[in-house]
Amino acid sequence: MSEMDALGTTEIGTLPPDWRVRRFDSLFAVQQGKQVSKKNRVGENQRSFLRTKNVSWGRVDSSDLDEMHFTEVEEQRLALLPGDLLVCEGGDIGRTAIWRGELARCYYQNHLHRARLRDEGADSLFALYWLWYAFEVGSVYFGRGNVTTIPNLSQSKLCELPLPVPPLPEQRKIAGVLGTVQQAIEQQERLLALTTELKKTLLHQLFTYGLRGAPQKQTEFGPVPETWEVARLAELLEIKHGYAFEGKFFATHGRYILLTPGHFFENGGFRDQKDKTKSYTGEFPRSYLLAKGDLLVAMTEQTAGLLGSSIIIPESDRYLHNQRLGLIQNLDESRLKKLFLCHFFNTDAVRKRIAMTASGSKVRHTSPGKIRDLSIALPELEEQEQIVTTLQAVDGKLDLLGRKHVALTDLFCSLLHQLMTAQIRVPDLDLSALENELGKG
Repeated sequence: MSEMDALGTTEIGTLPPDWRVRRFDSLFAVQQGKQVSKKNRVGENQRSFLRTKNVSWGRVDSSDLDEMHFTEVEEQRLALLPGDLLVCEGGDIGRTAIWRGELARCYYQNHLHRARLRDEGADSLFALYWLWYAFEVGSVYFGRGNVTTIPNLSQSKLCELPLPVPPLPEQRKIAGVLGTVQQAIEQQERLLALTTELKKTLLHQLFTYGLRGAPQKQTEFGPVPETWEVARLAELLEIKHGYAFEGKFFATHGRYILLTPGHFFENGGFRDQKDKTKSYTGEFPRSYLLAKGDLLVAMTEQTAGLLGSSIIIPESDRYLHNQRLGLIQNLDESRLKKLFLCHFFNTDAVRKRIAMTASGSKVRHTSPGKIRDLSIALPELEEQEQIVTTLQAVDGKLDLLGRKHVALTDLFCSLLHQLMTAQIRVPDLDLSALENELGKG
């Protein structure tokens, strides 16, 4: 492939006159890792290695590594060095991260390509962000992966990919800007994880000890304050199954949104499905149109930890009550507040009790009857409301962190697109405005 020195349309778009286009293998030496097999696991020289599941866009998770036998020759050939790119062959093809030397010795499996810089005029981090843009945002390489029963990016296909090569100082500045935003996103994710753990701890504390410092009593499901009343949910509420909406009326847009388990966070709370939202355009019984404030429980575990998760509907006359979701009805609010019940469903203890009686192997299910058979410890209504207020403060923090994470992610995608297509050049960026945006919240 010839280098492009003139402004014009190339196979990867219109580029500035000082940007060139080069083949991937002219910039990086590409090599695949060792095949994972029973035979290759046998041996005394067990070494940690990376699989595709350890590689996310822009980061490597080295906390859960597998091991297999590597010969001395294989160690020399497959040892990772700081700065190496790791590119996924299958699954989310092209997903790339950079190895930063997280471990002294680490290797990689054959579904990962290791790309080691061989041209001093290129920057590994810039190449990572370009691949991120090309595969995830711009669809630049659409159709370049081998498409069989399992899509994959073979070594030969990776080697022939065209990459833009701005002047090295500009590559580094672009990578620096995007890296700064990525670090802010990762910091937000750490805060979200810490606050989520705080809420789990707080849920356990409040539903075990309450707020009054009362002595404890033992129940069938553990200790609770002795002043709390123990009752079965069947005495307090009913649960309505959802409607089996017809698939032929599913649409990407429409007035009514089909509520699914995907709208539930694993730890509880309403999740906006965004572009994965399903609308419904057919006729349906109006009794399955939900109202703002309705409380629902997930009765199918589409993803781990989802079974028993609860949400409050945010808007009336918009969401449809789909099957495998339980709507709480006829709640006796003289004894049990709805929001207290919502938080009750999201405690670890209750989730475990629901899981113990669930059916199914690959996808687990529960039922209204099994949920109503649960027992709950009830403080007085005033204490219920105080517990809800305490937890809502944490939920407010989680919501703020979540919105900041979304805003930063949108900013990253926007900058990634604009910088990689040269719609914005680094000297034209308002860095003070960017710093202000990263510092908000």
